[in-house]
Amino acid sequence: MSDYLSLLCLPVDDLDRVLNAVGPRWERLRNQRLLLTGGTGFIGKWLLATFLHANRRLGLSAQVVVLSRRPEAFLEQFPELGSTDDVTWLSGDVRDLAPEAAGDCNFAIHAATDVVSASTPADILDSCIAGTHRVLDSMARGSAARRVLLLSSGAVYGRTPPEILAIPEEWSGAPDTLTPASAYGEGKRISELVCAIAASARPGLEISIARCFAFVGPHLSLDKHFAIGNFISAAMRGEDIRIQGDGTPLRSYLYTADLAHWLWVMLFDAPGGRAYNVGGAEGLSIGELAHRVNSALGGIGEVRIAQTPRPGTAPQAYVPSVDRIAAELGLVPTVGLDDAILRTARWAGYTSRD
Repeated sequence: MSDYLSLLCLPVDDLDRVLNAVGPRWERLRNQRLLLTGGTGFIGKWLLATFLHANRRLGLSAQVVVLSRRPEAFLEQFPELGSTDDVTWLSGDVRDLAPEAAGDCNFAIHAATDVVSASTPADILDSCIAGTHRVLDSMARGSAARRVLLLSSGAVYGRTPPEILAIPEEWSGAPDTLTPASAYGEGKRISELVCAIAASARPGLEISIARCFAFVGPHLSLDKHFAIGNFISAAMRGEDIRIQGDGTPLRSYLYTADLAHWLWVMLFDAPGGRAYNVGGAEGLSIGELAHRVNSALGGIGEVRIAQTPRPGTAPQAYVPSVDRIAAELGLVPTVGLDDAILRTARWAGYTSRD
């Protein structure tokens, strides 16, 4: 294959960053097969790209089986990846995954749940739960020990009280089951329970859980419902950054190269039955984020916030505590927010106005 790095549309220094950060752990994949669901989504692209980079640079002779609803659309962008020996493509919904799909895969990353395309709450809930059942049923076949990483979400915690500004894994809150908007968070929450039940019933099946929060980096949609993506897009065009609310909700962001690094380490090293928050450590308000984006990109527009905060109202926070993953797996953010914003914008075609 010709220059595959350019075909993957990711910065070479980011791919090398992940390659080096995961380090000797990559040897766990030597001559192995990996099942990756959701492999053409935002996070999936990073996992696929970093896998291919490590596989080819290190000569691991590993293979990845990628499940996607529409691999043909992805392969229109990257046609060379449709004829390579280290990628096998499966087309279909994760809920229809065949029991034999995992074959002799000893590793799996279950990342399939579309949060960008419009879906009904019932469809989202069913996809989370039934899809997890399918992946685990496929991975439980055979007698060899197998490791699975479930990509869950910080949405499993539901709305936290105002005194919790960084959510720890021990927080026992949950989504509001009386609102359809909770379908995603509740679906992920039940998926975690499905994993716990499967692991207890099937010796040799080790399942760890990544509760993913918010991220920024190449391949993030800049025209969907992600606030930071919309802010970057507006600043790049020199337009005002508009916030429809009051700008007080708190968020944090992890750069995608750090995200990929953390997920690979979790797949290889995280103890089974253990959940870890995966996200940025620096919490800031949406209003502050808009100003940070404008500053990082030299935006010439203004930040316009539609609503005024109500006096005495505490901000709603969606920020993880990442103390556990730092203490137990040694994982900490290495790319600051301003650098992450700039890297994302450069990937999208931004050039400095200086």
